[in-house]
Amino acid sequence: MNKYRLYRLLVEQQELKDKRHPMLEKNRFMKILMWFMVLYYAAILLLMGAMLPMGFSGMYPGVAAFHVMDGFLPWLLLVDFWIRFVLQETPAQQVRQYSILPVRRSFLMNIYLLRTAFSSGNLFWGFMLVPFGAICVLPLLGWGGFLLWLLGWWLLCVADGLCYLFCRALCMKSFLWVLLPLAVHGGIVALMLVPDKNPLDMPCTVMMYEFAKGNLLYMACALALIAILYRANYALQMRMVYNEVAKKEEVELKSATQMNYLNRWGTLGEYLKMEIKLRMRNSQVRMQFFVGIGFILFFSVIQYFSDVYSGAFMSSFVCMYDYMVLGMMTLITIMCYEGNYIDGLMARRESIYALLRAKYYFNTAVLIFPFLIVLPLIIAGRSSLWMNLGYLFLTAGVMYPLVFQMSVYNNNTLPLNQKLTGKQGNMMQNIVSFVALGLPILLEKLLVLVLGDVWGYVALIALGTLGIATHKVWLRNIYTRFMARRYVNMDGFRTSRNS
Repeated sequence: MNKYRLYRLLVEQQELKDKRHPMLEKNRFMKILMWFMVLYYAAILLLMGAMLPMGFSGMYPGVAAFHVMDGFLPWLLLVDFWIRFVLQETPAQQVRQYSILPVRRSFLMNIYLLRTAFSSGNLFWGFMLVPFGAICVLPLLGWGGFLLWLLGWWLLCVADGLCYLFCRALCMKSFLWVLLPLAVHGGIVALMLVPDKNPLDMPCTVMMYEFAKGNLLYMACALALIAILYRANYALQMRMVYNEVAKKEEVELKSATQMNYLNRWGTLGEYLKMEIKLRMRNSQVRMQFFVGIGFILFFSVIQYFSDVYSGAFMSSFVCMYDYMVLGMMTLITIMCYEGNYIDGLMARRESIYALLRAKYYFNTAVLIFPFLIVLPLIIAGRSSLWMNLGYLFLTAGVMYPLVFQMSVYNNNTLPLNQKLTGKQGNMMQNIVSFVALGLPILLEKLLVLVLGDVWGYVALIALGTLGIATHKVWLRNIYTRFMARRYVNMDGFRTSRNS
């Protein structure tokens, strides 16, 4: 089989994998919801692309609106980088299933690295940039300048995606590597916010204008940067995949933590220990926790020192994100890690119900961390106390019950030990997480519009309190539905355990 036919076969298998996902095959609503969310976010970007020219045109006298847009290049690339942590897998995760076949691993890595680096996801920002450029760039620079301007944005998004792949591979090996992008991006944000004048504004504007004029030197520099990042990703991921597939690892002896203070709660205490140890011993879950804490600290520092998120929508989004991120990172894949030992859990009566209760209690208790982090903002008057209480109770009493429904349908096992080449969830779970991140803001804005600022958040607190008070009822309902399809789920867990 020549390389082209092998490439076509791999592409077809990837498409079949996406089409034949159990949650999409058995749930037509999820298919509709997935397309709805894609269209929803595309519509938001289109609206932004049509509205931003009016806002930017008068921001600086004598400065074209697209120059102002180019000055915001670092912000867009930062947002693009961190969104990829939710949506994008590394090529190494896709290469693993072919590692035992007589196919050169370097060929597979090049295919998946190229497909990932130059995927259509890099064009998604085009929903905002195309209408914006058609309004602001096309009349001034013509079709050639317009297309070259879009090409420059696309090249920078590709380079940003390759930076993400490199950092993601390091982070999956050791969660401490997450400090690298946090430190770099924190320094960039501080450089843009702390001085009176943003020193990155003018260089970014000049660079994008040179792209629009077709300056070959700037184009060559962008392509050289992409080539360097591509080669760095290839070398890193090939070495790490080899070490993991070959089971080359350093074993470190650790003392077992007893946590005897949880013994007073009997069986429930044992499952609470299991939840705590899952985060202490599983590097992937541990990394997710620290990444979530890092995000909260990052947004809190920005809120404290600047007014970037002082708008009504952005303040609500950041507050909602602070309370949702820690639970969403793990609960969206609820029961997937337990799929490694689901047979042992099913051996005891109502063990799943006790496990669900332990998960709910643990994730509700974890909400104290974001509240403590944003407490200085509340004291300084930079964040609303009522808003924080509203989202805290809404998360625990409304959003957690919704996300816990995934425990009925999740039936793909996630590995406990493999970090780089192991499965990292699926697209359907990512779509559900985006839905869960969008609903709270819609509910908050509706209640605040109808009842006013204070009473709207009081209504959120009341809804959350109701969900917390009835947690045993809806957890019992989830447990009953899980047991009704236990054989389907167990078959899925066993099938995907070593896939």
